[in-house]
Amino acid sequence: MGDIAARIESKLQKAFTPTTLTVTDDSHLHAGHAGARPGGQSHFTVDIAASRFDGLNRVARHRLVNEALAEELAGPVHALVIRARGSTE
Repeated sequence: MGDIAARIESKLQKAFTPTTLTVTDDSHLHAGHAGARPGGQSHFTVDIAASRFDGLNRVARHRLVNEALAEELAGPVHALVIRARGSTE
């Protein structure tokens, strides 16, 4: 796991104490496209389930994840796919 993926995972663990969390670096799928960096670590997918998302709609869940990762989204992360679920989904 790269440095940025590890940072994403650490921040999401701390913010949400998820029951499941997978961070996937998809940068290799975007090589040569806008926002892609030579070293990768620019495009990610986050699959997360946490009780904090219970009762929230998809937009609210995405906002919470975006807030937790604001620093990364302002810098090295060009694109982030978020799959956020409540703990009972």
